Amino acid sequence: MDSFISWGSGAPENCTFAAASSSSSLCGYHILLKGLFLIPRWHFFLGFIVACTVVIYNFLESHFFEDLFSGFRGCPANITCNPDSEIYSGIASKCRIIHGRYLATPWLSSPHIQTTFLNFFGRPPSFSYRRQIFNASDGGTIALDWLLSSYVSGGASCIESSLPADDTTPIVIVVPGLTSDSASPYLKHLSFNTAKCGWNVVVSNHRGLGGVSVTSDCFYNAGWTEDLRVVINYLHKEYPKAPLFAIGTSIGANILVKYLGEDGDSVPIAGAVAICSPWDLLIGDRFINRRLVQKLYDRALTIGLQGYAQMHQPRYSRLANWDGIKKSRSIRDFDIYATCLVGKFETVDTYYRRCSSSSYVGNVAIPLLCISALDDPLCTREAIPWDECRANKNIVLVTTKHGGHLAFFEGLSGSSLWWVRASNEFLHVLHSSPYYMHVQKKVKDNSGLHSTLDSSIDQGPYVNVADGMVAAAGNEHTREIIEEDEDCKHPKDLPIDPIEMVPGSGKNRLQAANKKVVEDVQKIPVARSVLQILGRTRKSVWLLAYIAVITSWPLVGSAIGIFFKRKIRKAPTRSA
Repeated sequence: MDSFISWGSGAPENCTFAAASSSSSLCGYHILLKGLFLIPRWHFFLGFIVACTVVIYNFLESHFFEDLFSGFRGCPANITCNPDSEIYSGIASKCRIIHGRYLATPWLSSPHIQTTFLNFFGRPPSFSYRRQIFNASDGGTIALDWLLSSYVSGGASCIESSLPADDTTPIVIVVPGLTSDSASPYLKHLSFNTAKCGWNVVVSNHRGLGGVSVTSDCFYNAGWTEDLRVVINYLHKEYPKAPLFAIGTSIGANILVKYLGEDGDSVPIAGAVAICSPWDLLIGDRFINRRLVQKLYDRALTIGLQGYAQMHQPRYSRLANWDGIKKSRSIRDFDIYATCLVGKFETVDTYYRRCSSSSYVGNVAIPLLCISALDDPLCTREAIPWDECRANKNIVLVTTKHGGHLAFFEGLSGSSLWWVRASNEFLHVLHSSPYYMHVQKKVKDNSGLHSTLDSSIDQGPYVNVADGMVAAAGNEHTREIIEEDEDCKHPKDLPIDPIEMVPGSGKNRLQAANKKVVEDVQKIPVARSVLQILGRTRKSVWLLAYIAVITSWPLVGSAIGIFFKRKIRKAPTRSA
């Protein structure tokens, strides 16, 4: 009871203490508010600017302070390749650019700023292409834009000149990215610097781009390799003495690597470079919808695709879902309503899986340099096939910490692209190295395999790399056929007919008759094969005879056994 009275008597004191605490806290906020009003307004404005700068700095993934604290030395490029790769030890190891450091232009030290600046400004060199219209066998039209080395060195008066058929100057075939053409700033950087180094350049624009209308019901996509195959075969046939190289950028890199994997060691190009390839389109589709900044790129690329479809509306209206194309808000939407319907893919994921170049990396049989930036805002590092590139002895993968998508600006003025210099150095070292071979071959017409030109397409030159050893693949087969034909015409070890040794005036006549008999025998395939074996070595005759006895003995033995059994049965038996 006393405790109860005590508690009841203390309650008013507690209430008074709580009220005092509440009033003191209100006084504290009041004092703090008065203190904020005492701070100058420009301090608030400065703090707001600093906070926005931090947010934007992180949003743009800028690395200016990182470069500043490192003394603007840049970051070394990371090289991934097979430990036993002869391509690396003989070619890539001599490339100083990829073994150096890459430092982005200080005022462009962000992958997003670099990528945006490249597309809207880019500072491309000023020059003019010479256009060639190429007609595919299906009625499609492809614009080939040429920039010869003479255009750069000889001035505008040389633009009208054509490339002679027997020219030996290397030709670099450039495959643009998505909705890009030869007028894109990064392609003008590449074309001009390559031509300035003394090589000829031809940009193979995608169908419907470069100011050329679509003249067939076939449109290009991320895995459409047929146009590249046809163009390369055409150039190889028209300029058989000119070594061919190829450089693919973005989606063009995916198409190039897929083409190299599809055709293996039968491609007529000697070396290739893939820049900022998406590698796995399914992973790229998931990545580009992950964050807000990637969604902005997705929307921008979708607008570009819609503009491409708008230029060719009559055919898209007939072959695809035009209402769906106009309502598309992402690349995936456009692929659902346009690409899958035109290309006859079951689903959009099926299209992404079939057209991804990562599945073809293991089949690449020529020297291939791949360059990618780890901060690429469009092609994620998660899609890079690290293990596949390391397993293939023909591939050298170079990754940089910074660079953006197809940008890689360098220098204070940002007037050059790092990957352009690295690509040209790699191809020039390859061309002058002992691992490069330019061999012409005569092959069958492959128009039945691929819808190429109607005439026969020569498949050389190319470099085949197997187990680290580089050689001219396919040439041995051709040389063997030629040697066999020569052996058939002039067998070395054929036994001489005794008639040829008879002296007298009829010797020449008998020799001519004997020669005619030999030539007639050679027309028979089986006899010609026997003559070839006889012409190689006499040991082959005994080997052939041994094989013939072994393989025919069961049949001959059975026949002899049946014959003697019949004789025994027919023989008269003697009575005791």
